[in-house]
Amino acid sequence: MDFNAAFQSLLTIVTSTHLMGLILLAIPIGMFFGAVPGLGGKLGIVLLIPFVFGMDPMAGAVFLLAMHAVVHTGGSVPSILFGVPGTGPDAATIVDGYPMAQRGEAGRALGASLGASGLGGVIGALFLAAMLPVLKPVVLAFSPAEFFLLALFGITFIAMLSGRSLIKGIAVGFLGLLVSLVGLDPHTGSQRFTFDHLFLWEGVSVVAAVLGIFAIPEMLSLGVKGGAIAEVKGKPARYDFKQVLEGIYDVFRHPWLAVRTSILGAAIGAIPGLGGDAASWLCYGHAVQTSKNPENFGKGDVRGIIAPETANNSKEGGSLLPTLFFGVPGSSGMAILIGAFVMLGIQPGPAMALTGMDLVWSLIWALAIANFLSVFVFLAMAPAFSLLVYVRGALLIPFVLVLAFLGAYLSDGSWENLLLLVGIGVLGFFLKKHGWPRPPFVIGLVLGAIAEDSIHKALAIWGPTFFLRPLSLFLIALIVLTILAYIVRLKKADKTKMVHHDI
Repeated sequence: MDFNAAFQSLLTIVTSTHLMGLILLAIPIGMFFGAVPGLGGKLGIVLLIPFVFGMDPMAGAVFLLAMHAVVHTGGSVPSILFGVPGTGPDAATIVDGYPMAQRGEAGRALGASLGASGLGGVIGALFLAAMLPVLKPVVLAFSPAEFFLLALFGITFIAMLSGRSLIKGIAVGFLGLLVSLVGLDPHTGSQRFTFDHLFLWEGVSVVAAVLGIFAIPEMLSLGVKGGAIAEVKGKPARYDFKQVLEGIYDVFRHPWLAVRTSILGAAIGAIPGLGGDAASWLCYGHAVQTSKNPENFGKGDVRGIIAPETANNSKEGGSLLPTLFFGVPGSSGMAILIGAFVMLGIQPGPAMALTGMDLVWSLIWALAIANFLSVFVFLAMAPAFSLLVYVRGALLIPFVLVLAFLGAYLSDGSWENLLLLVGIGVLGFFLKKHGWPRPPFVIGLVLGAIAEDSIHKALAIWGPTFFLRPLSLFLIALIVLTILAYIVRLKKADKTKMVHHDI
């Protein structure tokens, strides 16, 4: 490991008032997006893209990553106080967090969540740092053949975790792949699906597509629903500062559980497409399985908060691995982050291992510093965050829509992107309305270019025999196994349903 480069990057961040200021600004913004149910980190990145446009690449990347890193820290507030998940992965925190709040231990639950989030985030960053020496030779061993299969692997994985319908997930993923083909053929220069429009020659703007598929449908559904953002009854549970400190101390009462679930969360994050929901629920299950008294879980056991919260934050470090070095998003949030990185002039991929290590180290430190500082920001702002669930949805809609249109226009400086934004927004609304997953669309769009470029190169070098290379066969086996595992899991779930129905 290059310790000199590592400490040089840390020194650069800590001594730069500009970078530290951006991290301190990003933390409350990230917590805000986490604490307002339905917004989340994906929408946060999407809406901040206009603000980082034209910024120095490192400063912009550090700001966006620091914001995204602390989203789940804020998401635990509505999960514990109201039983309403701030973001998807925070749902696991409700199981024990809400019962604790109901019996008057809201402060302790929030403290445990805060301590676990901070520790998990720092361990996630350390996991990323520890993996770098192992990763470099692996990245350099990958050829275009493996990158093509890795791109397909990323799409099947995200599709698998997009609910009960594998077909729906894969269909949306391949729709994203089709949209990625719009533009000039990189090998022949001929036009594809451009309809003679010059602005489509460079393909569909990833930023406009991401804004359209996420921001517009969320705002449309908020407008249709009306009222407050979350369905909340009553006032938030009262708590005092002493309780919060006791909760933080709880994390250090269960040190091995916190460290185990942090490492497990980071490892799960490193598998492309698995994402935060899988990390938090798997770590919650691990805490129950390894407990001497599993019957206490679900009734307000503090360990049921520590496990998912460490995983939520540590998986960000893990998911940065495939995102930065393979150009394959570790999660749907990372898919959007790749789009933002490309816009800033950062090209994720194997070249990072050779020429971009300064940036990689800066991002690792930004991740660790943001999670550490979030503890202090949270202590100061938690009471205010607890009131965000009462915000009327109608107040957010114009603000978010202005940012969405601004972001789409600035991404390429062409007004036609506004038409794309509206068109993809309508598509996103219908996908959301009918229960079709949207993240696979972004994954397909981002990975489409990688898959196309890689298969052309692989066919030029080896012809169709590239499928028979040892690493290619291994990746093909992984793709088949993940689909089989998904089918088996669905059949088991159906059998269980039938048994319960018969009873």
